[in-house]
Amino acid sequence: MGLISLLFSNPFLFIIIAVIILYSVILHEVAHGWVAHLFGDNTALYSGRLTLNPKSHLDPIGTVALFIVGFGWARPVPVNYASFSNRRWGLFSVALAGCATNILIAVIAIFLLQFNFINNNPVWEITLTTVARINIILGAFNLIPIPPLDGSKVLMSFLSYRAQESLTMLEPYGFFILALLLFTGLLNPVIIFMQGLITYLIGLLFGLFRFR
Repeated sequence: MGLISLLFSNPFLFIIIAVIILYSVILHEVAHGWVAHLFGDNTALYSGRLTLNPKSHLDPIGTVALFIVGFGWARPVPVNYASFSNRRWGLFSVALAGCATNILIAVIAIFLLQFNFINNNPVWEITLTTVARINIILGAFNLIPIPPLDGSKVLMSFLSYRAQESLTMLEPYGFFILALLLFTGLLNPVIIFMQGLITYLIGLLFGLFRFR
């Protein structure tokens, strides 16, 4: 289950993977704040969230969930959408930035696995394979259009202002909706589909540029 079993079987490998995965979650949030800054919102900057210091980002429950079930979260970076120079495009870009960061990390991990001297090393093979898998899960899960996940913000960027307000009203109940859907297994096909789609697109990318 998750990475917890690795802690007991191979503590050294667990530490290596844990550090990379934790920073994958941190970079997800930093990406949100950095892109928001590009669109004129300095909230994350002034809140001290444009940093790689784990103390500024990690959520205890989200961190534990990451290692137990394979996906988790950090404390959301504060964003003031009213400060954006272009609200609709800014909303889309900021929302997508976190997922795109996780997918990019997965791409880098898979790219490194193409080299024989890395692929033939059991430690790096397991590490990079796990990092790629978990980052694809993180990217896929966060793209689901249910508040407060990033996918809901991506969807909002295409909706009218009134429709955006309606979707925002679901946000206080989003955690419970997600928990219910996960518990009943109704969300599993969506997650599997999103994972498959991301994996397929990464495969196309590698085939296009002939990394192998």
